[in-house]
Amino acid sequence: MNRPSFFRSLIVGMTTAVVISHSLSSASAAGPADQRISVRGTVIALNSNKLEVKSRDGNNIIVALAPGWAASAVVKATIEDIKPGGYVGIASLPTSEGGDGALEVLIFPPPLKGTAEGSFAYDLKPRSTMTNATVADAVKSVSGSVVTVNFHGQEKKISIPQGTPVVTLAPATPDDVKPGSVIFIPALKGADGSISAGNVIVGKDGVVPPM
Repeated sequence: MNRPSFFRSLIVGMTTAVVISHSLSSASAAGPADQRISVRGTVIALNSNKLEVKSRDGNNIIVALAPGWAASAVVKATIEDIKPGGYVGIASLPTSEGGDGALEVLIFPPPLKGTAEGSFAYDLKPRSTMTNATVADAVKSVSGSVVTVNFHGQEKKISIPQGTPVVTLAPATPDDVKPGSVIFIPALKGADGSISAGNVIVGKDGVVPPM
């Protein structure tokens, strides 16, 4: 897949991936009976457009992949890659000291700046939030960093402890979605229990999708 096609597929796929509860105004949006879910787990097998996954809670799940489905990869990044003016998606939880502490950071490639901007409830952990925003500044400290982000005229400070997973996106192909691969899938669950998706996000070079 060339890079323009890669980014076009991600604009749709990642909008759903990073904001599960946010409505998607596209032809692939959920119907009234559909529920947006996140599938996190390890690939068991891929047969044509049927993907079998061992979920993180130990269940076997079958995901029906749409014709022309796209794959994208997460690759390792660092806190130093979080720069003013960049665009990030940060999953976080409230801390006992006040404010939010990051669970993971996704650095969006520049063509995806502005994707699903805002701060929303997220399903990574109970009470977690996903904030997609522009970086105003990043201040380093002994125990980690504090990042100030801006979205829709609002400002939010999020601490990023040392050891927090920081990743970015890279092109991938369906061939990268192979047995043993760790994946994250923004999916739709129908009223009949069937699960479908059009985008699979796969770990690459040993990186586990932290979303």
